Amino acid sequence: MNTVLKTLGISLVAIGGLAISNVTVAADGGALYTSKLCATCHGADAKTPIQPIYPKLAGQNAEYLIAQTKDIKDKKRTNGQTGTMVPFTMSLTDDDIKAISEWIAAQPTQ
Repeated sequence: MNTVLKTLGISLVAIGGLAISNVTVAADGGALYTSKLCATCHGADAKTPIQPIYPKLAGQNAEYLIAQTKDIKDKKRTNGQTGTMVPFTMSLTDDDIKAISEWIAAQPTQ
């Protein structure tokens, strides 16, 4: 019986180790902002766009950014320069959009 418990204990530790290794780590919004090329137009700090017609994003409300990005991706928003963003948004998952938006919202505006 003792051997069975030891074996069971080892199995549980092994299973626990697998569970830990399969935990999804939250995406780094700043790294996604850069790798998904957001910085190309909106600036590395999200507040120095390359053209005056592109919005400064730093400090914007995260929920607003999420909604607007999803609307651009789904082609529900078509005003202004949003057509330029459509190709960039197509590869974004909802988790990517959330992580990027939260990162942008946390950036200082000054």
